[in-house]
Amino acid sequence: MAYQALYRVYRPQTFHDLAGQQHIAQTLQNALTKQQFSHAYLFTGPRGTGKTSAAKIFAKAINCEQAPTSEPCNECAACRGITAGSIADVIEIDAASNNGVDEIRDIRDKVKYAPSEVRYKVYIIDEVHMLSTGAFNALLKTLEEPPEHAVFILATTEPQKIPLTIISRCQQFDFRRIPSSEIFQRLRFVVQDQHLEAEDEALQLIAKASEGGMRDALSVLDQTAAYSEAAITVQDVLDVTGMVADQMIRELIELLMENNAAAAVGKIGALLDQGKDPLRLMEQMIYYYRDLLLYQTSPQLEELLSRPRVDDAFRKQAETISSGTIFHVINQLNRAFLDMKRTNHPRILLEMAMIRLCEQSEVQATDIEAGAGSDALAKRVDALERQVKLMSAAPQPGVTQQPVQQETKRARAPRRNSGLRIPTAHINRVLEDATKEDLIELRSAWAKVMAKIRSENVAAHAWMLESQPVASSAQGFVQAFKYDFHCQMVMENKNNLLGLVQSIVQDVTHKQKVMYPIPEDAWKKLKKAYIERSKSNQDEDSDGEKQEEDSIIAEAKKLVGPDLLDIKD
Repeated sequence: MAYQALYRVYRPQTFHDLAGQQHIAQTLQNALTKQQFSHAYLFTGPRGTGKTSAAKIFAKAINCEQAPTSEPCNECAACRGITAGSIADVIEIDAASNNGVDEIRDIRDKVKYAPSEVRYKVYIIDEVHMLSTGAFNALLKTLEEPPEHAVFILATTEPQKIPLTIISRCQQFDFRRIPSSEIFQRLRFVVQDQHLEAEDEALQLIAKASEGGMRDALSVLDQTAAYSEAAITVQDVLDVTGMVADQMIRELIELLMENNAAAAVGKIGALLDQGKDPLRLMEQMIYYYRDLLLYQTSPQLEELLSRPRVDDAFRKQAETISSGTIFHVINQLNRAFLDMKRTNHPRILLEMAMIRLCEQSEVQATDIEAGAGSDALAKRVDALERQVKLMSAAPQPGVTQQPVQQETKRARAPRRNSGLRIPTAHINRVLEDATKEDLIELRSAWAKVMAKIRSENVAAHAWMLESQPVASSAQGFVQAFKYDFHCQMVMENKNNLLGLVQSIVQDVTHKQKVMYPIPEDAWKKLKKAYIERSKSNQDEDSDGEKQEEDSIIAEAKKLVGPDLLDIKD
């Protein structure tokens, strides 16, 4: 028999084999035992977490000759046929390549016929979010009222792209990322079963690198076993995955802490010359700083770290570097990482990021603005602010108070207006078309918008955190920011932040709107001016109507005289 990949050989065949999904396995087993299973299921979750495997196990369990049972026997003709894919009544469809209306209509036409080999027809539609709108509409009625002999199981990695009308007709199960500890135990079992030799640290590294996906972990193990000449080592895993050794990342971080730009860029060049991917290297650096931050927060969070183990060198580094510096570096690296994804020369941007981080003066300035500096530095800043306030409030000898105030206003004016250019005309246009219903709809969806922003761009989430929609129309909405600095960052459109927010708002609300940022203080003034202007226009309209009415009465008096004229409101 031809060689089979490890992820196919060790694909779960019972609910007991599903790693990390006990909550789903128990629910489905109870439904099978009680014969109370549904006609439609929706399995959602990251790749390689067991969605399709669970669907096939469920198909075997309801068609097993020993049913009702909580587990398929895997010995009867039905179970063996479904495992081999030879039962015509269990249909597995890839929606990525069969996403048209015709394919779904074909299912709708054939589902009414009784199964020929087993008790239930089972349709497993993988990557169901790839179906077209017409295909979803064709599937609706069949999902709502299928024949008694049919069961639909939909699987997807992106449930947010599925229409709510489909979701409401299914029982939804969310598959979780599999913990690294369970992946590690499974890998050890596979290694022993395949009579392979492997270092535990190498298996732990594979488990961490798989990001909660068992299939990815088995694929990397398979590839590493083919690459290795003897026992599977950590270096073999690093070579196959393109990752950089933890020691190399640590040395690079130390060079950045020493502000040694030349040595840092030299080490980057040496790693890239060895064939390392710049994007993967940047990602590892971000995760390294993230691990330092988590370990500083609580050493008990070791299970959440991306590294296989915590050694003395890592602990020492976590004690040396400040949390404020970590916050700053992660933000800088994340911005550079996003830019690297959009360029054909990621190496240049990686080297630029290293040089920028080595400029200690910029790091300190950013820490002061973010409030992340040391306590002593914060106290000095507070003292300076109090001194400036006292100097501006006290009259200088020989100088009147009024010129000082005028000079202060002249000094402040350019700083306030230089960075923020408020789109007043656009905001007034939004206010003219704004409705209460549009604002309520946007605010009710804002939590989802912020959650999605955070998942895609942590820095953008930080800028948007202290802001909220204050007015909304069909074409746009006004976003008021608590801090002028955050508003300025959004107005400058760093890393296409405006486009990101508007795109996410469109995904969540299904409406295309333009965002107009404005500081809260400026918003209050602009809103007040708009309300006064609206009242003034209304008063002018009423005065015009009154003048017109007075002229009519005067003309009537000329015609018939005041004695014969009776005026009533």
